Amino acid sequence: MKRKLLYLLYFVAVILCLSGIVMFLWNIILPQVTHLAKINYWQALALTVLCRILFGRLSLGASLVKYRGEGRADILKDKLMTMDEADKAAFKEEWRRRCGR
Repeated sequence: MKRKLLYLLYFVAVILCLSGIVMFLWNIILPQVTHLAKINYWQALALTVLCRILFGRLSLGASLVKYRGEGRADILKDKLMTMDEADKAAFKEEWRRRCGR
């Protein structure tokens, strides 16, 4: 429980710091380049959250921690290695059916 609270506090601190960085970069670059208005901290926070929703993960799910540094091929290989022969045969048949080979 204590660890989850620390992760939550860390996540909130990172979002708040990123919002300050977004505001700083926006106000330094975009008004001069594109003639957009400067934004305040709360607008930068909303923009950071919006970008997180659109382009990032909404949660720090277990899959992110569990498979850190592993590619999808490694995950699939691990799953295939733990299957028994009947599951492997069913998987191969389904693969052939979907891929047409």
